[in-house]
Amino acid sequence: MKTNGKRLCALLCALGAAGVVSAGGAKDQTTEDGQKVLRIGVVQLVEHAALDAAYEGFVDGLAEAGYIDGENIVIDYQNAQGEQANCITIAQKLVNDNDDLILAIATPAAQAVANLTRTIPILVTAVTDPASARLVASNEAPGGNVTGTSDLTPVEAQINLLTQLLPEAKTVGMLYCSSEQNSKYQIDLAKKTCDSLGLSYIDATVSNSNEIQQVVQSLIGKVDAIYTPTDNMIAAGMATVSIVATPAKIPVICGEGGMVDQGGLATYGINYYELGKQTGAMAVSILRDGANPAEMPIQYLENADLQINMETAEAIGITIPEELLAELQ
Repeated sequence: MKTNGKRLCALLCALGAAGVVSAGGAKDQTTEDGQKVLRIGVVQLVEHAALDAAYEGFVDGLAEAGYIDGENIVIDYQNAQGEQANCITIAQKLVNDNDDLILAIATPAAQAVANLTRTIPILVTAVTDPASARLVASNEAPGGNVTGTSDLTPVEAQINLLTQLLPEAKTVGMLYCSSEQNSKYQIDLAKKTCDSLGLSYIDATVSNSNEIQQVVQSLIGKVDAIYTPTDNMIAAGMATVSIVATPAKIPVICGEGGMVDQGGLATYGINYYELGKQTGAMAVSILRDGANPAEMPIQYLENADLQINMETAEAIGITIPEELLAELQ
């Protein structure tokens, strides 16, 4: 608790300093041709490969449309380091700054901002189901000031991939954070697919990152494989998952490619950089064209790519089927 308190205190001090700068400078800036320099606030839940890529894609998507950070826009990027309390503090800052648009990366960050303003346009990304997270009235017709892009992955295809790689598997450990709405949504989809395939499953939930190692260890001898969705806490702690699962020869089927890079076995995953670029294009529609978030449906990426960690496969002793190897080429 003392560590978290110090971290939050440091964040508050940093945000306070940033607020002094923004209040006296960026809000009143104009470009050389007299146009207002637009302010875009960003709150990202935590650092990990998928969310970082989404942010990078967003910035590049804006730049491709002529919106350059430090020239005609100012991007105020803040990272909550995985703490919900920090999300709320950052959200308060961005709303108080009266930014022209706010980008929220991941569901807890989006919920923090959406609870504080009904007027500032909010774009979300890396949110699996904005409707079930109560961010929009519906994904087809958001109806408020929130819209954006979903990172819903092909969960059914991921579970089918598990059976291709492990045809003898009978029991799957469902590894996820119990407080992440996006994870619960995906796990429900995964369970339905397991039911249809005759696979049994065991819930393996964590409430904080310190529990990951112990929870994964508790699955040894009980499951033939682990499935983990696009869960932000697990993604940030995927190296810990791999440290336990790989020596125990338990393959992990993941929700996205960054988790495979960190030691997971395989996934059919979306490209978070492209998802971020798609979100950037939505921002351009709002900032330049006056589009109304209420009338902008949640957007999705259509393509998902197969990714397999060959080093993990070798360490576990899994032979990749020829049809999957062909798909990788």
